[in-house]
Amino acid sequence: MTSDYKENDYAWIKELMHYPQTLEQHLSFFEDTSEISVPNDPIEQVVFQDKAKGAIRKIAQNKGHILMVGRPGTGKSMLANMFNEVIDKSFGDYLRPKRSIVAYPGKDKNTIRVAYEDSEKVDDQLANIINKIVSAEESVDDFSLSDQIHASGKLKKYLLGSMVTSVVAGLFFAPAFIVTGLAGIGAIFMYMQESNYKVQEKIQQQAFAGKQNAVKHLYDMVPEVLYDPRKDNELMARISEPDSRNMKGGFRHDPYQSGNLHTPAHKRAYLGAHAKSPIIYIDELKTMIKVGYMSDLLEIMQNKKFILEGGRNTGSGSADRSENYLKADNIIVACCNHDTLEFLQKEGDGAFLSRIEDKGEIIHLESAVPETAKNIKQVVQYVKQEILNLGEEFKDAWEGVIEKEGYEGVRKRSEHIFGKSLPVNYKLQEREFSRGAVLEIIKELRCRASDKKLSSILRPINGIIKTAEFEAILDGAQQVLPEHVRRALDEHLSLEGALSKEMIKHKKDLKKYIGAMTDSIGYVVGLAVTYSKSSGQMMGQPLPIHCQINAGGSDMVVAPGRIGDIAKAAAQNVRASIKKVLQKIGAPYVGYEMHVEYIQAHTGVEGDSASVAMDIAIISDYIKQPVNQKIGVTGSLTGDIILAVGGVTEKIRSIMDPVLEMEGACIPWQNKYDIEPLLINTEYEYIQKDDVPGIRIHRIQKKKTPFDIYFCKTKYNAYKILMGLDKEEVENRMITRSKRDLEFIQRMKGALLN
Repeated sequence: MTSDYKENDYAWIKELMHYPQTLEQHLSFFEDTSEISVPNDPIEQVVFQDKAKGAIRKIAQNKGHILMVGRPGTGKSMLANMFNEVIDKSFGDYLRPKRSIVAYPGKDKNTIRVAYEDSEKVDDQLANIINKIVSAEESVDDFSLSDQIHASGKLKKYLLGSMVTSVVAGLFFAPAFIVTGLAGIGAIFMYMQESNYKVQEKIQQQAFAGKQNAVKHLYDMVPEVLYDPRKDNELMARISEPDSRNMKGGFRHDPYQSGNLHTPAHKRAYLGAHAKSPIIYIDELKTMIKVGYMSDLLEIMQNKKFILEGGRNTGSGSADRSENYLKADNIIVACCNHDTLEFLQKEGDGAFLSRIEDKGEIIHLESAVPETAKNIKQVVQYVKQEILNLGEEFKDAWEGVIEKEGYEGVRKRSEHIFGKSLPVNYKLQEREFSRGAVLEIIKELRCRASDKKLSSILRPINGIIKTAEFEAILDGAQQVLPEHVRRALDEHLSLEGALSKEMIKHKKDLKKYIGAMTDSIGYVVGLAVTYSKSSGQMMGQPLPIHCQINAGGSDMVVAPGRIGDIAKAAAQNVRASIKKVLQKIGAPYVGYEMHVEYIQAHTGVEGDSASVAMDIAIISDYIKQPVNQKIGVTGSLTGDIILAVGGVTEKIRSIMDPVLEMEGACIPWQNKYDIEPLLINTEYEYIQKDDVPGIRIHRIQKKKTPFDIYFCKTKYNAYKILMGLDKEEVENRMITRSKRDLEFIQRMKGALLN
């Protein structure tokens, strides 16, 4: 029988086994990260993304706009900060505003005029105006109620005199005592009135309210400095939620809107990023779309000026505006994900993208980069930078304790944090990574990508590096070793990763139960993968599949449960493939109902990577041949050919734990390079089953618990590994089954006719 493999194919598999040695050679320039230096150029401190870095340098030369598109964690924010730093060092002094922005009263109470003036002159002018108002205030007479006090005292004395006179008269004429009572009451009232005037006079004199009220209209005319470049000299404004208030500015609410207490409009004005900052960094462009600020931004980018207006439709400040324009010649640095980019392409026929490209560039940040010698060196640089960052964090957190109590004090205080005694040699100080530890980081970056690439979503790796550092510190190790990184990887799981780990534990018991209760006919261990939205990490897990095929019904596929459109199409493809085989080998074909069940796949299934597993399960049930339940399989089936799928490295890693009792996997030939990272820091050897090549990885040292990975080109290669049958045997048994089914159908039809 003709083999699907050529001599070069076997040589290629053997070449895969040289990958760890090749990687070691790429890293031979250092023993540990203490030998690594970090470049001074701020842009070169961002690893990978060479295309984006080159574009940023060109844009910085021309002061153009930038839109960076990429997944979270690919370095968009870091590149924006580096862009700001490069601009600042190159010609920031010329770009930074030099003049103050001053607001003056306008033609009416709802308008202001804005002027750009020299800061020193503004200080002198304001000081001169304030001094004159103070002089005017001091020339105002002190507040006095002496006339009212004198009149009240005079009337009080008159009433007291009347009261004494009426008492004498009452001795001779009794009704005169009535006057005595009335005069006494009046005298008491006037005494209280006199005291009230005195208190009011004292309060007003102490508060100088009289003087202030007299010159309030003068204070209301004093210009207001809205922006002083000497106090606010940041070149770039970072806006996370752009809207009219923080981008353009506006007018604050006036709580005193009536009488002589209202605040004039120019005293309530404030500026946003457009007027104050040469560079505006919009961290998440999606928020600007949600709040509806896009149209304003497009207008300002086009005209480079804007009118300051009230920010609300009703209430205080809604009618306020500036009579003249404010300048807004900003460099826009924006970031977004691919879903937002798709919206921007449709919104206004891509008006915002057109503005960016008119004076700048749209930069796509790659989520994975080729594993070249240059990029491998950048990984080492990245690890070194994270070590230095951790050292700075330790210094910031513990600097005071180290100065006063030394590292012994840090150890004792850390014991309260951990709730246990720490080793005597415990020292909270960053450790350098050994070459083997860096290899583990590279391995992880390879596992999180595919097609011989390194993942450039580095933010989640930061946490792994720091966790590995703490593991080394707690062990008292001089360096971070490979086992510290492996421990960090076990602990540093995303939410989806933790759920996936729990599901794998469940699938272990499920797989054992299925193996004990069935004859393994129609059952296959497929391999699935889930994606973490937060970290971009892929997590593999076994996916048990059960299929049945029954003759005599309609020609259809039944796949119950939460199955996606792509997975449904894959099931239909498997049915067509089997039908084609039956026609090809000349087997009579009858109607078949094919039932596909993803066992306890509660969250649903999407994708075609299980199509090979479905085909094997259906053929197993069709020819009644058991399937090896200790070997997983993945791949996209097109006719007889198995095509590449995503997440193969993570799929295999998910079943390599010896506790799961899996012994191997069949993967597409085109995914052969996804095996390379699994060879790092392990023992392995070449294997071959009949004509199907593979690699055996020893999960435990001394060649214990082997795990065999086979590279399949066609579904018949997978049949050989999982069912022990070659193509001819499978086809002969399919012919036999098909003839038997045809005879059964004919007998049933005959019985019905009789």
